[in-house]
Amino acid sequence: MGICWTSPASPPDPHPNTNISSTTGTSGTHSSSRNIFSNTSSSAGRSQFSEASSPRVEEPQQTNGQILDSPNLRVFTFAEMKAATRNFKSDAVLGEGGFGKVFKGWVDEKTLAPSKVGTGMMVAIKKLNPESVQGFQEWQSEVNFLGRLSHPNLVKLLGYCWDDKELLLVYEFMQKGSLENHLFRVGSAGIEPLSWDRRLKIAIGAARGLAFLHGSEKQIIYRDFKASNILLDGNFNAKIADFGLAKLGPAGGESHVSTRIMGTYGYAAPEYIATGHLYVKSDVYGFGVVLLEILTGLRALDRKRPKDQQQLVEWVKPLLLHKRKLKDILDVRMEGQYAFKAALQTAQITQKCLAPDPKSRPSMKEVVEELEKIQAIKEKPKQSRLASAQPTFSFGSNKQSVHRSPLHFRYHGTE
Repeated sequence: MGICWTSPASPPDPHPNTNISSTTGTSGTHSSSRNIFSNTSSSAGRSQFSEASSPRVEEPQQTNGQILDSPNLRVFTFAEMKAATRNFKSDAVLGEGGFGKVFKGWVDEKTLAPSKVGTGMMVAIKKLNPESVQGFQEWQSEVNFLGRLSHPNLVKLLGYCWDDKELLLVYEFMQKGSLENHLFRVGSAGIEPLSWDRRLKIAIGAARGLAFLHGSEKQIIYRDFKASNILLDGNFNAKIADFGLAKLGPAGGESHVSTRIMGTYGYAAPEYIATGHLYVKSDVYGFGVVLLEILTGLRALDRKRPKDQQQLVEWVKPLLLHKRKLKDILDVRMEGQYAFKAALQTAQITQKCLAPDPKSRPSMKEVVEELEKIQAIKEKPKQSRLASAQPTFSFGSNKQSVHRSPLHFRYHGTE
């Protein structure tokens, strides 16, 4: 149920994420679930959730974030949602997927009441497809988790609408879209490539968001960490979005929670796929995969690549700690922008995050600390050795500019 805030003019994605699930989910029956709210009036106001549906979470020891005892959200009517989006007009569509569509809307900054286009505050309104598998459960999880979380590196959920079969969520608007778009769709709809400094900034922001979730006494496991779920504001600050698959962490001295397997191929931790055992450090593995994408500019899973290169982790991980080979892995679009020492240390962190045994992975707090040290490195980058732009190739009739690491050419024997 990812939020994909891209321009409707963006070309179709030739590498869609492949979701995994151990069972076939079914959408919930809304009427039988209304007792999750202690106050379910459809009029605009603030919601209160029952303790039974929303377990109490202790506030973590962090000064820049907090977890509320109950969601503090505005309850919108469906009529207000129609007014904010001009009746869900097609030119207001920001993106769409199996979950439904995301629309651009306008609301008053103080009251959040619908306002005219161009006045007030722009928001992103996710309208769920009533036929979406797991739609209601994930909508409910999003409200229960994200509605109670406040942190600079988590997308802010402003409110929701539940009107008969209509389920909507209202978020702050993220001007720069997703990390996925900036890594893999450069050139479409004005999307610009990311510099080394911006990539590192984004990685640190996303890491802080995960560290916040893991840092409370009652830990939260995000479970679906991937580039498409990292959104960027106008200053390229990273914020984690989409809590539809989030779970409360283990309690009572347990090391993990057992749950049916859900997530995205290429990002899910091996122990979770193999056993259904979900650890807090299963999120750390997912972060390692995204960090590898940030370093290489290549997708975690790409069926268009040769068979032995389709899984990025299996293909590239063995090369991370080799200084000579590391230079061939790094995204050529960052040439001349980083100190090699910084790139090597980032690769070392990536390697640790991708450890097969969750006990061997660092905590996200440790990851944040290490990345901040790298950000502080003052060593000047060496002169770029490549002057040419990245090559282009096409997938059938869908031609677009796609980055290819120098590693591609080495593996194909053309370098």
